[in-house]
Amino acid sequence: MCSFPVPPVVLQLFLLLFLASPATACTEQEKRNLLRFLDGLSCDGGLATSWRNNGTDCCKWEGISCNGDGAVTGVSLESKGLEGPISPFLTNLTSLLRVNLSHNSFSDGLPAELMFSGSIIVLDLSFNRLNGPLPELPPFLTTDRPLQVLNISSNQFSSQFPSATWKVINSLIALNASNNSFTGNMPSSLCLGSPYLALLDLCYNQLSGDIPNTLGNCSKLKVLKAANNNLSGILPVETFHATLLEYLSFPNNGLQGELDGAHIVKVSNLATPWRESLQWQDSGVDISAQEAGGAAFR
Repeated sequence: MCSFPVPPVVLQLFLLLFLASPATACTEQEKRNLLRFLDGLSCDGGLATSWRNNGTDCCKWEGISCNGDGAVTGVSLESKGLEGPISPFLTNLTSLLRVNLSHNSFSDGLPAELMFSGSIIVLDLSFNRLNGPLPELPPFLTTDRPLQVLNISSNQFSSQFPSATWKVINSLIALNASNNSFTGNMPSSLCLGSPYLALLDLCYNQLSGDIPNTLGNCSKLKVLKAANNNLSGILPVETFHATLLEYLSFPNNGLQGELDGAHIVKVSNLATPWRESLQWQDSGVDISAQEAGGAAFR
């Protein structure tokens, strides 16, 4: 079978037309779900007017990003003066990867559909008025969820900090739940379900009990913060089995006991040198690789 070479000028023209082709507009279903999310707000901060003035293609709406197929992949509506509950209609956007609704006045609970979405990898809901407990793991959900970053800091969440929730969030890298009112113990099996966890911030809550020695199983953990809680007992030496630790912070708890420098020096990313033994009591401990002159105990 004969083949005919394509003249270079024809190939160049084809590539030019292909690259210049406009991106596909969003589908009616994508637009409908975004409008339903908007309808659920008690105050839209002028967002409805902004979207209306930008035409019918939701890929061109303020705070919305799409892929080349016209599917919504990002919703970035931070600091827009939005009020009301978070509508679960957002999770009908099946290609949605990133959601940033921080610094608004969203209230009520966190929809389980968002927490256990089959597509979202970054979820930032910090600095809102969300309240109640975090969603429990649905019994029918057994497949891993793709969520990697969850920031729910500076809200009004309460009740016990969940433990089973993380069993299906296998890709979690960063969890910031600081500045809430969570009670109960620190999660003991967090890294068993989320082995890639690198940042855990539980500061300014009402957590109590001992620090679990299973935190040493968090082989990727770099930042561990649980200051200003009601934790008691000692800091387990197993904590220093997490050898990638760079920042460890537990001040303003009820911790007491002795830290053995022989265990601490195994964590090479923390500041050194260390004294052979370090005494600390009541206020806890704050150890940072970035602090000049070594660790600070206060």
